[in-house]
Amino acid sequence: MQRDGQGDWTARDRTPGSKPRVLIIGAGVAGMSTGCYAQMSGMNSRILEKHVLPGGCCTAWSRQGYVFDYCIEWLFGTAPGNEANQVWRELGALDGKTIRNFEVFNRVVDEHGRSVSFYNDPERLEQHLLKTAPADARLIRSFCRDLRRFTTLDLHPFLKPPRLETVREKIIKLRKILPAFRLFWRTGATPMNTFIDRFTDPFLRRALRNILMQDPGNFAMIPYLYTLAGAYNNNAGFPQGGSLGLARSIEERYTSLGGDISYRARVAKILVEDGRAIGVQLKNGTRYYADHVVAACDGYTTVNRLLGGEYTSPAIDKLYNEVANDREQLYPAVVSAFVGVDGDLDPTEPHSTTYLLSDAEAARLPGVLQKSIVVQLRSRFADDLAPSGKSLIHCTYFSDFDYWKSLRTGNRREYWARKREVAEFIRYFLAERYPGLGERIELVDIGTPVTNERYTGNFKGAILAWKSPQADDLMTKLVNRDRMRLPGLRGFSMAGHWVGGGGLIRAASTGRFVIQYLCRELGLPFRAWESDNDEPWHPGKLGHLPQLEKWSVQHVAARRPERRD
Repeated sequence: MQRDGQGDWTARDRTPGSKPRVLIIGAGVAGMSTGCYAQMSGMNSRILEKHVLPGGCCTAWSRQGYVFDYCIEWLFGTAPGNEANQVWRELGALDGKTIRNFEVFNRVVDEHGRSVSFYNDPERLEQHLLKTAPADARLIRSFCRDLRRFTTLDLHPFLKPPRLETVREKIIKLRKILPAFRLFWRTGATPMNTFIDRFTDPFLRRALRNILMQDPGNFAMIPYLYTLAGAYNNNAGFPQGGSLGLARSIEERYTSLGGDISYRARVAKILVEDGRAIGVQLKNGTRYYADHVVAACDGYTTVNRLLGGEYTSPAIDKLYNEVANDREQLYPAVVSAFVGVDGDLDPTEPHSTTYLLSDAEAARLPGVLQKSIVVQLRSRFADDLAPSGKSLIHCTYFSDFDYWKSLRTGNRREYWARKREVAEFIRYFLAERYPGLGERIELVDIGTPVTNERYTGNFKGAILAWKSPQADDLMTKLVNRDRMRLPGLRGFSMAGHWVGGGGLIRAASTGRFVIQYLCRELGLPFRAWESDNDEPWHPGKLGHLPQLEKWSVQHVAARRPERRD
């Protein structure tokens, strides 16, 4: 569909005097954010999306009335009065929605049943941890003291890239940073696992690594403190409508601003003439032209396929060819199991629990990277994820992408067999940990890292892109020094978590940054305002969700499951 006033995108040159045209590859959060800010700033934009839904990884699918919400565990920016929330309000992402918050961020239980709850409240957390491991009192008090300070800080740098900040804005930011400079420096320079290794209690050493559901490996202390502090301030809640609901709200905002999204439009290459991007060519041969092209899709695909590796630099090569292929630098892929249950779940059970597995249990999980599994009672996150009288559970574990890729490529039968093993383990595991639950399981749906790669295009199925300080340094240069551009290529920008880092708010902010840079280049004023749509959210806004074939764990031994991936 092409809206009136957008002009003919297949024409090489636009009509003199008409608005600048911006083509955006990918209708994920970053791509739609880019489109929204382009429309607000007086440009014509069009988004090309290979899938049938918006959102990218921020998505959901359904079967038998269950909504399998794939992405959001918490959303930063759900409380008013900060820059993250302002971005979501400008994008309409939270229009008409309620927010659900939890007192406990995550619980960790070991194979012997010992548990620890990570409360958002620093006081409650400190008392709980002191009872759990009194011998580590000094370190516990140190961590909770830092957490208290983070709960009072208002640092959410999501509105403008540092390169475009005015002197006044830099001074205001500096005044906020200076009083806490030593705190930022110390917690930013200290790897969380280095800090954890100083604890003497063996269980707490294992549990602390899984505050953020599973152990990311080489995070500094800051993300842990920043996230718990956000949750304490109700700024890391779960929005009504979940992941696809967030995407649909941004899609609605974008189209209400006059933007277009073309679905089932797979971009094959970016067209370049005389060192300038002039448009794109789709897989079916159709060509669209624009004044500026923004790749808000997978970074590796953009650099090495859509542009044929022609526009790189030592930093780009290092980021997308060296760091991207280092397992320690890339955020792990996950195996995902959605479990439909007849009846309600125990209301005393926390909404999220990381279970530490025995060696024997971990050995039963194909491609497992860590001896742990996360169980989230998704029915607690929102009321509309399961049919009336039913409940939904989501189980995940970090897994080796190459393991699953080689199976699906080389031996499809074995690929299906390993998926059945996951389903069988999940049913056994839930029955063991939640008495009486096993016989109430109605269905189990398994998604592998290859599923994520096939349907979102994310390199090696990594839904959060990078996880290393080395990648952060390279991305900072790409955003600030290079203005989100590639060397030697004009008329082109990149957006998304492969440029700005993992997390939905960071992806959304890259769209804002791209258009701010573009406005500066075109001599246009950057404009942004909050959505005024106050229509209450309702499940009908999700639209049509992909429906999966009728396969459940009860039938895995009877026939080969028919699945979309």
